[in-house]
Amino acid sequence: MEATLTNKATRLNLKDIKSVPIRTFWITSFAFFICFFAWFGIVPFMPDVVRDLGLSPSQKWNATVLAVAGTVFARLLIGKLCDRYGPRICYTWLLTLGSIPVILSGLVQTPFQFYVCRLLTGFIGASFVITQVHTSLMFASNVVGTANATSAGWGNLGGGANRLGMPILAAIVISFGIAEGDAWRYAMVIAGIVCFLTGLVYYFFTTDTPEGNLKELAAKGIKVSKKKDKVGFMDSIKDYRVWLLFIVYAACFGIELTVYGTMDDYLQNTFQLERITAGNIVLSFALMNIFARTLGGFFGDKFGKTNGLKGRVYFLAAILVAEGIMLSLFSLATGLVFGILLLVAFSLTVQMAEGATFSVVPFINRKAIGSISGIVGAGGNFGAFMAALFLKSKSAVAENSALIASESLGAEAAAAAQSAAASSAVSSGFLVIGLLIILVGGVTLAIRFSMEDEKEAQLEIEKLQPKLVPID
Repeated sequence: MEATLTNKATRLNLKDIKSVPIRTFWITSFAFFICFFAWFGIVPFMPDVVRDLGLSPSQKWNATVLAVAGTVFARLLIGKLCDRYGPRICYTWLLTLGSIPVILSGLVQTPFQFYVCRLLTGFIGASFVITQVHTSLMFASNVVGTANATSAGWGNLGGGANRLGMPILAAIVISFGIAEGDAWRYAMVIAGIVCFLTGLVYYFFTTDTPEGNLKELAAKGIKVSKKKDKVGFMDSIKDYRVWLLFIVYAACFGIELTVYGTMDDYLQNTFQLERITAGNIVLSFALMNIFARTLGGFFGDKFGKTNGLKGRVYFLAAILVAEGIMLSLFSLATGLVFGILLLVAFSLTVQMAEGATFSVVPFINRKAIGSISGIVGAGGNFGAFMAALFLKSKSAVAENSALIASESLGAEAAAAAQSAAASSAVSSGFLVIGLLIILVGGVTLAIRFSMEDEKEAQLEIEKLQPKLVPID
């Protein structure tokens, strides 16, 4: 966009809902929450889906891969669309169109229909990118990292809240006389309807920028040039810093998704916990998104204020190294108490790294915030996909070998051997991933900003100082 926005919020005053930036913050955070709630809403019902559709273990895995694949594609696309058409219209269409496959997920009758719905439902995972773009346009540089991290963290809660919310929704449906076997279908339909209604709210109660919508700005002589948009997108692709941040986000958000996706089984196999207990532990760590991402963005802003843009990069590198160390140590833990403490530390650092990443993103290229956010956001899902394949392959080989070696010892002994093999394989996989994250932390220091970028950011902060001084 060819203008400097002068009405950006300089504080994250959550009570000031009359303010356009704060109102947008709340609505975009809620929209993100609903999208993730609906995207992962089928997970608690997978045993019902497997039974009703007759899915094999391989087909169940295929559905998971398709959901992630759809998100990677959508995140790459939606960023450029935000630069061209604005976040308000993009979020409205994503929510309203995305509600269709969510609703249809409750009506599927065949595995193929389920595949198609999972692929298309994955598109709403692109909501993260629009959320980051919209908050970047609404908040000034002194607080943009905190705003981005908080909205992302609270939105991410939807991916964990569905573990409780969807079963509760199904129970409510059953209380109205619906058969228990069909409750999951009604729950998915309801989740889709909420997505659609949220799209309408987004259209009528938000604006693209604090000054207004893109069409209104164009009427005042401020417009988005398609030529410049194209140049901005191409610059994003050519900028090595964007791809470094792609790797960085793969090393934090991607690993968080993978670790928490495998943690239930790992806790059971390693510490002999019951499935319900393991599930509750994993859910409690997912809820750390309430504050952990915000801390990452907050400290990114603090280091940016005192040390410039390079300070944001230094903090990001440091927290990534800390994340890698925590995961590596956790992989070596054999005691439950020590293991849980390390898992808490990993949860804190990985989510802070996510927040710190998007305290850097808005400063790479201000003319292509959407495109850059899309590429970096896609890195998270790419990292999750690659890490999941790595752990799955290690575990599968180890488990098959254990079963072959213990097949003559009886079913109980074979099961115990398989469990131990899976634990050992995933543990060694976590160690390898942890060491790679430490390496990524070091590589992050290669992200550089020009003196002009540093001066521009510093000048913006200096211009904000009068607004930050309270009036007696």
